[in-house]
This record gives sequence, C-alpha cells and structure tokens, in this order.
Amino acid sequence: MSMSVLSEDFESARKEMVEDQIKHRGIHDAAVLQALLKVPRHLFVEPEFLDRAYSDFALPIKEDQTISQPYIVALMTQSAMLQADDRVLEIGTGSAYQAAVLAEIVKQVYTIEIVESLARTADSKLKEMGYNNVTVRHGDGYQGWPEKSPFDAILITAAAPKIPQLLLDQLKVGGRMVLPLGRSGSPQDLMVLTKQEDGSLKERFITGVVFVPMTGEIRQ
Repeated sequence: MSMSVLSEDFESARKEMVEDQIKHRGIHDAAVLQALLKVPRHLFVEPEFLDRAYSDFALPIKEDQTISQPYIVALMTQSAMLQADDRVLEIGTGSAYQAAVLAEIVKQVYTIEIVESLARTADSKLKEMGYNNVTVRHGDGYQGWPEKSPFDAILITAAAPKIPQLLLDQLKVGGRMVLPLGRSGSPQDLMVLTKQEDGSLKERFITGVVFVPMTGEIRQ
C-alpha cells in the first residue's frame, strides 16, 4: 500500500472519528471540531497502534504514559472555552497530541512535560509539523511557567490529588483550569475551575475520567 493511499485512509478515518464519535457525544464547538479534523493523530501514536489511531481509545505511549482518547481531548478543549487570541498552559505534554489540538485554536501554547525523553520527542515532533506557536519545556508542571503567566486557560492532562495553588496563581481572572481531580487507581472528576475576581473558584463537574497520575512535587 502506498503512503498516499495510507494518507487518504487516515484522513477518511479522522473524518469518521469526528462525525461518529466526537459530534455524537456532544462536542459542538466549531473550532474544536475543526482542530480534531486537522490534527493527524496517527503521527502521535506508537507505530504498533496505527490501526487504532482514530478509534476512541486512550493508547499506550512510551514511559508508561498514554495518549488520551480523542473524545476526552475534545471535551477538555471545549470545556476550556478557548478564544483565538488566548495563551494556554498545558501540564503533561505526553504524546503532544493535545498540544497540537490547542495550537490549532489559540495564539500560543506553553506545555510542560516532566519526563525528559517525552519532552524532547514532543518538541521535535511539533516543530517538524510546523507548530511554531507551541513551546515545550521539560520540568515539573506543578511549578507552572510563572514568567509566561497569566494564562487564559490551563489544562492538566494527568490526575492531580488536589487543586494546584501555584497553577491557580498563574491563571487570569476569568481564566479556566480544566483538570482530572482525584487519586490514581480510581475514577477522577474532570472539573472546570473558573477564577473569580475575588480569587475564589467557580467549580463545574464535567464527567468521571481515568488519567495517569500527575507526578513530581504535587505528590509530596
């Protein structure tokens, strides 16, 4: 099979994924749908899982991490209520698929990965694909990226046992934090926290999820 035929197959599978799995489950934000149609998820999965690249499943990647299922990526992105000129911080780059989806929608994405090998791979892959509005950093996401703050939105793509105050401090008033809250090994609560003028949080529960745990200082 030639690469051009493979590319057509992937494009067809991607359209089918968005129509059958994403739209039908309540994702309606036009920018999110367009981003999912555009980002080639098959380039972010491991070669042995290419045939499942557009199935609605989380898949293993290196370092015992996962690439989130497309629906969850879409749900978190939609829940962040993004605008084109937003600056977004992502904690947990992983495969870089979520970062690429964000980069299709917003002005600037800053993403932090605690596993150095994943950070390096993500950085080179995003650059190779032309995502010049994404900056990857290797480090502990718990610390955030204070010199680039405040952010319009922060997405945490690993389960946090508690709301990270250091990250909330880097969120604009009116900004949204989307995160899976809870312990690993059991379902977590996917939450949207909106920062109010007085610094308090408006909390909204979205759904139950299962994410790999956030590691680093937050566990101490």
